[in-house]
Amino acid sequence: MATGQRAKVDTLALRQRLLSSSCRLFFPEDPVKIVRGQGQYLYDEQGGEYIDCINNVAHVGHCHPLVVQAAHEQNQVLNTNSRYLHDNIVDYAQRLSETLPEKLCVFYFLNSGSEANDLALRLARQYTGHQDVVVLDHAYHGHLSALIDISPYKFRYLDGQKEWVHVAPLPDTYRGPYREDHPNPAMAYANEVKRVVSNAQEKGRKIAAFFVESLPSVGGQIIPPAGYFSQVAEHIHRAGGVFVADEIQVGFGRVGKHFWAFQLQGEDFVPDIVTMGKSIGNGHPVACVATTQAVSRAFEATGIEYFNTFGGSPVSCAVGLAVLDVLEKEQLQTHATCVGSFLMELLRQQKAKHPIIGDVRGVGLFIGVDLVKDEATRMPATQEADYVVTRLKENYILLSADGPGRNILKFKPPMCFSLDNAQHVVTKLDAILTDMEEKVRSCETLRLQPSSVKHHPEETHPTQIL
Repeated sequence: MATGQRAKVDTLALRQRLLSSSCRLFFPEDPVKIVRGQGQYLYDEQGGEYIDCINNVAHVGHCHPLVVQAAHEQNQVLNTNSRYLHDNIVDYAQRLSETLPEKLCVFYFLNSGSEANDLALRLARQYTGHQDVVVLDHAYHGHLSALIDISPYKFRYLDGQKEWVHVAPLPDTYRGPYREDHPNPAMAYANEVKRVVSNAQEKGRKIAAFFVESLPSVGGQIIPPAGYFSQVAEHIHRAGGVFVADEIQVGFGRVGKHFWAFQLQGEDFVPDIVTMGKSIGNGHPVACVATTQAVSRAFEATGIEYFNTFGGSPVSCAVGLAVLDVLEKEQLQTHATCVGSFLMELLRQQKAKHPIIGDVRGVGLFIGVDLVKDEATRMPATQEADYVVTRLKENYILLSADGPGRNILKFKPPMCFSLDNAQHVVTKLDAILTDMEEKVRSCETLRLQPSSVKHHPEETHPTQIL
């Protein structure tokens, strides 16, 4: 621990006294105190080095020197609000426009993904004159009140579903109603959206927008079947709504093949609104909404100014420009394809070896490993996933689990995550799964013998693998 640093136990005690318990930590029973980051690594107060497989916010790497330098240099000159004419905001808008389809040519700058999605909702409602929203089951679009209302991931545990919110099935071809053996899952899932829209219209409701994460993340690292978005867009447009692609988790080259994840759906598909956050600023609070001239003009017609105090500030835009520069100079989009493909292949090899791995899915550096109790029923292995995540942490690898059953191991590391990192992480994962299997009565049911579980000092419930 560096001189002058507070002891971990003291920091934890202060946090518990001063912060709400709803502001949760990773590994709450034994949190990691992180004091430094560099590239794809995080460091604790003892100098321990962790491979970060969680942090898609530090997109080009923690504390990237060019991003840090850009913020520092602009801070030394000027940081003020966007009501003053300044080069950075127009330069940044121009650079972003070069990555998007020509139709998406008007930009609004904000501070967070939640702000971006909230503005997207306002834009959609103003343009269409409608109020209702269609979302996917298990979706999460932000923490503002209106966004909690369109996030089944949250509202199911709060006030429930509002009458203006309509939920369609997640296009999950592994665990959903239309699976990998279906002849046309894209059409089948799009028809579910059509059905939801029709049911809403029969009740006199009018659709303003369809909100979707281009690759649903908290829903379980889902890769929607190709063609799904185009067909959904037809149904939504026919109902008078707009299509909102939430790229907050997966944009800026993470999928490797394309700069934006919605582009995986085909060249002909273009959303009406795209929202950006998280990775856009590499940890600096930046967000953006891109939309069409038609949508923007309808919003302007109200005569109400849109002003965001810190959105689009000179420093924020300098940071955003630096992130784009690093992505280009270090060829991180190509890197994501290379490393992601290698990691997927390693994980598929593990799937062939370990029956607990039911599915490996992903693209680029957005990958999910679906853990199951039984290969036939595909029952989520929730406690097993928690155990694996805890054991990985003991091996200085930070990974999280999510999905409706909290059984999906989520890989979304900084884009500089390397081939060596991938090999190391999978080697450790293999050892942990092998150790688990030595303690099971049957590899089919993956039921652990409680008496045979070894107690690890950092485990909360060492016998919880059932």
